[in-house]
Amino acid sequence: QVQLVESGGGLVQPGGSLRLSCAASTGAFRINAMGWYRQAPGKQRELVAAISSGGLTNYADSVKGRFTISTDNAKNTVYLQMNSLKPEDTAVYYCNVRARLWIERSDYDYWGQGTQVTVSS
Repeated sequence: QVQLVESGGGLVQPGGSLRLSCAASTGAFRINAMGWYRQAPGKQRELVAAISSGGLTNYADSVKGRFTISTDNAKNTVYLQMNSLKPEDTAVYYCNVRARLWIERSDYDYWGQGTQVTVSS
């Protein structure tokens, strides 16, 4: 019952920047964490960045110092600011939300539709 809509992907040259957005629907649930994952062809989906409801963040070593995850609670939205992009950042990026429905006792993961990021000259 948690719907996620992603935007912001595209084609960018090495060294460029993009900002991804992921907006969660309103509803009877509590969001406990939000994050971004990416998957390149032939590779496993990997964590890029995550942020907990308490504001703690976690980044993949490959993006530390270049990417920043943030939230706008009023808009129920998570962002990923990506700077100094490299060709190896090319992947489909997926928004992830860990939430608990009011009528449930456990958290579940919900996923966005994915947005393509291509870094190429």
